[in-house]
Amino acid sequence: MIARLSGHLATLALLALSPLPAAARAPVSTNATVSAADPRAAQAGQEILRKGGSATDAAIAMMLTLNVVEPHNSGIGGGGFLMHHDGTTGLLDSIDGRETAPAAARPDRFMGPDGKPLPFRDAWPGGYSAGVPGNLRLAWDAHAKWGKLPWADLFQPAIRYAEDGFQLGERTATALRATQGVWADFPAIQKLFWINGAPPPVGTTLKNLPLAALFKRIAAEGPDAFYTGENAKLLSDAVTHAPKNPVPMTEADIAGYQAKHRKPVCGPYRIYTVCGMGPASAGGVTVLEILGMVERFPLARWGKDDPRSWHVIGEAMQLAYADRDTWLGDPDFVTVPVSGMIDPAYLKQRASLIRLNKALTTYQPGTPPGAQPRTASLPHPESGTSHFVAVDRNGDIAAWTSTIESFFGSQLVANGVILNNELTDFSFTPEKNGAPVANRVEPGKRPLSSMSPTIVYDASGTPIFTVGAAGGKTIIMQVAKALIAHFDWGLSAQESIAHGLIFFNGDGLVLEQGTSLEAMKAPLEKLGHRVSVNRMGLKANAAERTEDGRWVGAADPRSPGVSLQE
Repeated sequence: MIARLSGHLATLALLALSPLPAAARAPVSTNATVSAADPRAAQAGQEILRKGGSATDAAIAMMLTLNVVEPHNSGIGGGGFLMHHDGTTGLLDSIDGRETAPAAARPDRFMGPDGKPLPFRDAWPGGYSAGVPGNLRLAWDAHAKWGKLPWADLFQPAIRYAEDGFQLGERTATALRATQGVWADFPAIQKLFWINGAPPPVGTTLKNLPLAALFKRIAAEGPDAFYTGENAKLLSDAVTHAPKNPVPMTEADIAGYQAKHRKPVCGPYRIYTVCGMGPASAGGVTVLEILGMVERFPLARWGKDDPRSWHVIGEAMQLAYADRDTWLGDPDFVTVPVSGMIDPAYLKQRASLIRLNKALTTYQPGTPPGAQPRTASLPHPESGTSHFVAVDRNGDIAAWTSTIESFFGSQLVANGVILNNELTDFSFTPEKNGAPVANRVEPGKRPLSSMSPTIVYDASGTPIFTVGAAGGKTIIMQVAKALIAHFDWGLSAQESIAHGLIFFNGDGLVLEQGTSLEAMKAPLEKLGHRVSVNRMGLKANAAERTEDGRWVGAADPRSPGVSLQE
């Protein structure tokens, strides 16, 4: 679905999810830029831009290259969400490439024989957790709309790395060590990445020849080379005959996958319009809820070093996440009260719960307009995700978050492709208190996601900022924090994503270790918060339009990622 942006009128129309007035054409960018979580992926995007490719072309090349050089995080065995701004027409569009549950999946998939939810460690590796991949259909649909270079050209950087070899990076080496104990049951993936029976050290040159061969076929034949025929059978067999938790995934499941164009979810923040993915992503709605609550407080005047800022952000975050876990799910299966959740009156009501002198300590979901009775889901950990951004000289913007869920997904592999474990993003318990959980497993359904690719517009409808992140449920908060840091505190895109993060767990607030937020611990505890300080697996990428019309990319210093100019 597409939207047109035109200043504050567009903001109000977007908030109501109604048709938008036509927009003036945004200024053409004076340059092009890419940002990715691995230098080799960024170089692939830069290479495509220099050949005359569009932002979408560059983003596809980065996704494919990340599949090779960052295999524990994302790839064509998983799915993603793409936000796209067209610099010529001013149209904003989004494509949902989220994985789907196969036909054999039922609401009780993750319930044990004792009637209780399986522990995550038992549900994650193997067939139970694998969904039908969506990234490649997303890429094909995006290229058909916004691509300029031939489809086959976009595969060349990834094929080179898969065929000629790539050096093992620190993050992938860490993921290999972390999954070493799990892989005792998964010889196929061992064969692909281990050397002499063990995870190799950083700097080792690895190849993925089966993936190189598959990429060549897909480059020549299109996505049907992945979703049908020999490859579909291999994918089906990998899940159906998995060494652990085997369960049917048929060739028909795979062949039937479709990416979906969705209407972006947009709303106001200060004088800006913030646009993100709608369900089955929780990202856009939850980011807008957080922003809509904190907007009622003078964060700019307080500044980034005032405990009041972080108290308000922490309270809004937990209230918004309570709504996220209750009301959001796949809109093709459940009624999702999107407009109610970002309605100004509802957000004012939610913000009124925040007291400056005392923490709430308990955070219950509200009842947004249009909500139907249901109970909250219990999300599970995820870590295998990557975000990347491309802006071309036409002013097109592609912001794509791609994932296979946990490190190395389900640990299943076929043709060099690592299959996701996205189905663990469903709620393991299908019903609570006699009511269905919105995010329960159902055949053909897309599990709820935290992925939050975001594009921000100024009051004239010109795109000025884009950001996204990896890191499971922290993704939403990483994006919200970056937006607050940039638009309230005047930090650059680079400084905004590098700034420390506040998050939460079952014990209370969590402040990122090694950052300025450590100083907030005592003041927040005085307000009644339970606070811990921990390291977090964070990774964001962004880009901003500067006053001279140039785009400047930003990559998280916590990762090896870089931004490059064309």
